[in-house]
Amino acid sequence: MLSRHKGWALFALVLIGIAVAAAVLLRPRPVLVDLGRAETGSLAVTVEEEAHTRIRNLFTVSAPVSGRVLRTPVRVGDTVAEGETVLATILPTPSGLVDERTRSELLAALTAADAATDLARHEIGGREAEVRFAESELERKQSLSGRNVLSREALEEAETRVRTAQHALEAAQAELEVRRSRRTEIAARLEEPSGSEQPDRKVHVKAPVSGEVLRILQESESIVPAGAPLVEVGDLGDLEVVADLLSTDAVQVEVGAPARIVDWGGAPLDARVAEVEPIAFPKISALGIEELRARVVLDIKAAPGTWQRLGHGYRVTAQILLWEADSVLKVPVASLFREGEDWAVFVVQAGRAAVRKVAIGRMNEDEAQVLEGLEPGDRVVLYPSDRVTDGARLAERAGG
Repeated sequence: MLSRHKGWALFALVLIGIAVAAAVLLRPRPVLVDLGRAETGSLAVTVEEEAHTRIRNLFTVSAPVSGRVLRTPVRVGDTVAEGETVLATILPTPSGLVDERTRSELLAALTAADAATDLARHEIGGREAEVRFAESELERKQSLSGRNVLSREALEEAETRVRTAQHALEAAQAELEVRRSRRTEIAARLEEPSGSEQPDRKVHVKAPVSGEVLRILQESESIVPAGAPLVEVGDLGDLEVVADLLSTDAVQVEVGAPARIVDWGGAPLDARVAEVEPIAFPKISALGIEELRARVVLDIKAAPGTWQRLGHGYRVTAQILLWEADSVLKVPVASLFREGEDWAVFVVQAGRAAVRKVAIGRMNEDEAQVLEGLEPGDRVVLYPSDRVTDGARLAERAGG
């Protein structure tokens, strides 16, 4: 009888073992996931766009008179001095008789040239006043900055205003030289004896500014009309960066905002937003979609020696700071998904997934600001698949 009871007990143990093994085998396996964490730290939101460099004041030198232009004496990359370097030499076309109608037209053009010259002089006076005002503001802000009353950004903004005013003054001075040259041309046509020919007379076209030769538009000897473009010159030490941003991004950009210039062939360069143009323009994207874009101009703040290899029209990438804050609760963007109209994440609680709706603020490509719904240290599921559901058992993937 005892052995019979032992047999039944052994059989019962075997059945229990089989039942336990079946339960273990049939139990759903936990979903392997990658995990992230909600944490407090700094968060920066930037907009990145392909951009290009350009000389702030680019000058296209044109022929002041019609005639035969000789082969250019300069080459691309040559250094030129304002008012000294000869860019082109023109043998003027001999003029015919000047009739009364032509003389009247020339006299009217001379009067207009005088008025334009006077206007350019007044423009210089206004620009000089702007320079003096900007310099006085800079001195005042330097004094305040020395007493730690003014921020560094405000001081840099004042320095930018001084440089901008100086560049505007230089442009106005160059414009005056152009007006004077035009007046000289008209006066010469009036004073020239009727029917005279002066084959040995030469017109030397000189550089309007100091800088470098960027492009030669008329290299070989040729007959050119008055106003024909000959040479482009500019100062490569006066570069700015231009980025065409989507208008929805441009409205978020503040003048004076910090930026960086990257992907140009060297180390990142510090920059600052100098201007956001108030007009947008249509542009076709690479996908054939018409977009409205606005032009944003950046001043390079890095020392010129660090970017001296950059030239006019070079491709770069501009990264502009839109918003930045410290001590922000944030989560990886990869953990977010839509739950109806709300954002949500899967929070790990006791080894299981729990759906948690969250309020999201600012966001960049990697991280998002959490306004409510999470606490620092909460672990969240990254890249949740359709296998991750509310209450699902989870296991962190090795190396996660």
